[in-house]
Amino acid sequence: MIKVYGIKNCDTVKKALKWLTENNIAHQLHDYRNDGLPADFLSQAAEVFGWEALVNKRSTTWRNLDQAVKNNLDFVTALQVLTEQPTLIKRPIILQDGIALIGFNEEEYAKSLLP
Repeated sequence: MIKVYGIKNCDTVKKALKWLTENNIAHQLHDYRNDGLPADFLSQAAEVFGWEALVNKRSTTWRNLDQAVKNNLDFVTALQVLTEQPTLIKRPIILQDGIALIGFNEEEYAKSLLP
């Protein structure tokens, strides 16, 4: 079963979940808001994607973030801010069994998840 990390009311997450359902791929949503974040999830994701890719700079959370924080982000501070404000994490993320996807791109999902 594929675990999808995101927020249930996010339109991009909804598109990804719909695609998975339509393609008969067993999946489960891990909602950052309700389920929290596993301790090592962000550091693993940052290793795979780079910490910069994890920061959703199109989000309301980003726009409301203090400018000093935005200007001084690095690996350590980014992971701290993302942990404190998980709505700032780009979504959805699938990171398991050699599959690494961030955001939703139908072609990438098909290439990575379909036989």
